[in-house]
Amino acid sequence: MKTSGKIALTLCTFLLSHLLLTAGEVSLLIKKRYVNFPISHTQERKRMTFQVDGEPDLSIVIRLAPDEAAYWVFKDVSALKGKTLKITYEGNDKGLSKIYQSDEIEGQANLYKEQNRPQFHFTSRRGWINDPNGLIYHEGEYHLFYQHNPFERDWENMHWGHAVSKDLVHWTELPDALFPDHTGTMFSGSTVIDYHNTAGFNRGKTPAMVAAFTAASSDRQVQGIAYSLDRGRTFTKYAKNPVIDSKEKWNSVDTRDPKVFWYAPSNHWVMVLNERDGHSIYTSANLKDWKYESHTTGFWECPELFELPVDGDPKHTKWVMYGASGTYMTGNFDGKVFTPETGKYCYTTGSIYAAQTFTNIPATDGRRIQIGWGRINHPGMPFNGMMMMPTELTLRTTKDGIRLVSIPVREAEVLFTPIRTWHSLSSDEANRQLAEFYTADCLRIQTTIKLSHATDAGFNLFGQRIISYDMNSTTLNGRFYSPQDPTSMELSADIYIDRTSIEVFIDGGLYSYSMERRPDNNNKEGFHFWGNRVEVKELEVYAVNSIW
Repeated sequence: MKTSGKIALTLCTFLLSHLLLTAGEVSLLIKKRYVNFPISHTQERKRMTFQVDGEPDLSIVIRLAPDEAAYWVFKDVSALKGKTLKITYEGNDKGLSKIYQSDEIEGQANLYKEQNRPQFHFTSRRGWINDPNGLIYHEGEYHLFYQHNPFERDWENMHWGHAVSKDLVHWTELPDALFPDHTGTMFSGSTVIDYHNTAGFNRGKTPAMVAAFTAASSDRQVQGIAYSLDRGRTFTKYAKNPVIDSKEKWNSVDTRDPKVFWYAPSNHWVMVLNERDGHSIYTSANLKDWKYESHTTGFWECPELFELPVDGDPKHTKWVMYGASGTYMTGNFDGKVFTPETGKYCYTTGSIYAAQTFTNIPATDGRRIQIGWGRINHPGMPFNGMMMMPTELTLRTTKDGIRLVSIPVREAEVLFTPIRTWHSLSSDEANRQLAEFYTADCLRIQTTIKLSHATDAGFNLFGQRIISYDMNSTTLNGRFYSPQDPTSMELSADIYIDRTSIEVFIDGGLYSYSMERRPDNNNKEGFHFWGNRVEVKELEVYAVNSIW
């Protein structure tokens, strides 16, 4: 054999010891932290399965790029070092040769610097995200789990992604926490800390973090539990899942999104579960065996049920039940039955959806803190979707009765630095003052406008209407809204402008809404107050610091 042939054979033997290719298969001896995958949306989704040392591990669908990749995604395999990962793909196996290991994800150098990367909202490094899941505070960390497709920027392959924060502002993304299995993909749910070891999962003095989740298949949606003894870094699924399978009871596949909390007066667990046309209440002594108790119709997806003081008075409380769309009822709860005292109201609209509140907030803090999914697109990016700003929920007595109020958490103030303030300006004067901020990447604007001489008035950003108030129909951006003092015709707004989103909190959070940032590229007016003889009573502009 010629020398060149021997060299080629030796090189091939060396490569194959690390990357063994057969038809539709590749095997990797894991030595690095990540396995990177090329993605192309010109390809149809095809099944990819993973085995670890010969044992089944994961099955997903993916658009593996056989040629040029539109972007790259990754799988964190740090827990598999020294093991063999076999990947089988039912699509064009040419793309298998492009999969590679590294201690960095492909595109690491540009991470968080991408053109459409939000600067003060959480986004995942790669892939699709939607509903927040399992929000909990534990041992100094706020945990944000979330619906996640790590293998594409569109919805599919639901995992539970995971990030943690010390301050609700700066987040560190961790490996995914829950993975699809034989019962289905991992839909939304919640987590609790089982301090009393009711489920028997605790180890010594270490209480288990227990996740309740929906496993979704084409046939049914069932409820399962899993536990973690390492602060949510890894979970073990309960061997006898599912703990609730209610398809036959409701003759519906729609039985999902368990929200679990401890009800101290009766010493039992409560699960609020969306089933068919509303929210059901279940109770349990051990998180494993659940008893159906009651049902409240009129809600869809992602249930919440919690108690709040009215106007900060701990002796005067109401329970709040809400669903994914931002509508809610107030009433009473006896541990088994929620009794509404009001009709449904709406405290937030727009891009936000499926908001969830944190459990286990220390009693010394006492806040009810919420995060919602931002249904915001990020064109051309290797990620999609985002989380809206964390907000604190309170109940306030208004002229219309007790209402739910939402304002950004105080921790977020560190991101915003006041740079300019004005008082009592005409709309034309205000517009001139704001001209210097037309090119701002991100901005916060607080303003109070007086509308008494205008039948309609508002505030635009390059033609996009951020505020549009119609005095004739008493509507704000097309929805009914009446200020607390209707004779003053004043409206205050706290406006948060990120690269791809806008959030607006009206009159101290009595109403809030969010939207995708979509300026008209042909519009030259920049920030623009409009309306007949509008007075801008207060105007303050803040610079924004990135969370990255």
